[in-house]
Amino acid sequence: MSEKNSNTKHIIILGGGFAGLWAAKEFGKKDGYQVTVIDRNNYHLFQPLLYQVASAGLEPEQISYPLRGTFRKMLNVEFRMAEVTGLDLEKKVLLSDVGPIHYDGLIIALGSVTSYFGVPGAEEFAFSLKNAEEAIDIRNHILSCFEYAQYEPDPAIREQLLTFTVVGGGPTGVEYAGALAELVHTSLRRDFRGLNKEDVKIKLIEGEDGPLNGYPDKLRYYAKNKLEKLGVHGCYKQHVVQVEADKVTLKSGETISTRTVLWTAGIRGNKVAEEMGLPLGRANRIITKPELNLAEHPEVFVAGDIALPMDEEKMLSGPTVAPNAIQQGVLAAKNLMSLFEGKKLTPFSYFDKGSLATIGRSSAVVHLGKLKITGFFAWVTWLIIHLLYLIGFRNRVIVFINWAFEYLLFERGVRLIMPKAKDTIPHGKADEYEPEGTEGKALNKRSVDKKEP
Repeated sequence: MSEKNSNTKHIIILGGGFAGLWAAKEFGKKDGYQVTVIDRNNYHLFQPLLYQVASAGLEPEQISYPLRGTFRKMLNVEFRMAEVTGLDLEKKVLLSDVGPIHYDGLIIALGSVTSYFGVPGAEEFAFSLKNAEEAIDIRNHILSCFEYAQYEPDPAIREQLLTFTVVGGGPTGVEYAGALAELVHTSLRRDFRGLNKEDVKIKLIEGEDGPLNGYPDKLRYYAKNKLEKLGVHGCYKQHVVQVEADKVTLKSGETISTRTVLWTAGIRGNKVAEEMGLPLGRANRIITKPELNLAEHPEVFVAGDIALPMDEEKMLSGPTVAPNAIQQGVLAAKNLMSLFEGKKLTPFSYFDKGSLATIGRSSAVVHLGKLKITGFFAWVTWLIIHLLYLIGFRNRVIVFINWAFEYLLFERGVRLIMPKAKDTIPHGKADEYEPEGTEGKALNKRSVDKKEP
């Protein structure tokens, strides 16, 4: 820690994601501030590529970078690994598992968690994709499904193991469905000679009339057709009403027999916000003024997915994507400095740099202003943009090599099942499983004791 004098303001930034990281970079350029970045993990995770970890394309360390390494040259920025437990706004004290920490200014950039919209069984049985651990869980689960299905004699169980359901047709759902289809058609098709391609079913459930709601119609139509060519069956204008251990029930009454449900349908603010006693609005996000700070405590700013800036009844926040989080993180830092310097604060206004999503090999959609691109050139654009935003030169090189290897050889290099102590795949009939502590409840999505048939 650099030496602090009496005039130095202590700033705490909660969260090492896009918003927190870019906020810290702004303070790193200025004297007179001592910054502490607090996160439960000691690394920044590049979430836009997390689905590639879950589909056996990349390892989590290839899209992660140590926060201490990021701040190495910023002498007034330090990192502390801790869990937030509460907040005393009046005394300006952050409560954590390493003790109370005083601050002069605070930026809350804790990100979001998966929202299941109260659907029965969804939180218990569906996989979410918000961190590295969950991505590894999904990869283990998918690959294990194929391992067990290879020798499963019961057709009904075999169908459950080889049916993969993705809930939510936004960019994450589309990208994962496409990546999973590519994995099945290339590496796994060669690895498991006893399985036919027709045995594998990938279903994408979306409440709208097609994927990528909010994108231009031309791009949505392209994405829909491309997914169909990859073998992804779209269940559009459908809503999930229940998730169980071995099936999904739709509002229409249709049931899908499956052991794999990946939930990408929505997000909500980090649950820590509830423990802080802060004003919460839609999707559990923290309500702020247009300048991103709290009305009653102007020294507290909020940025990223957890922020809900409001101008009277109008919501000012952009989409919950990395560019929005970065822009809010930068503005929160600048406005906090302006507050201490007695300058006028700037209200947040999202600058839309465009939207893009990849759909399997050599295919993507890109919307940049009036420019709408599909196909190979859109895919190359997607690759370049993601490599530029990825933190760390080594990570960029390794990810580029992985992508080149996959493109040239049609091969996913990370087809490894690395389970935790008791991780196994659900195998056999659902009522044949009784994990420890569940007392007869349906099998858990991650930790079950496999019993012999």
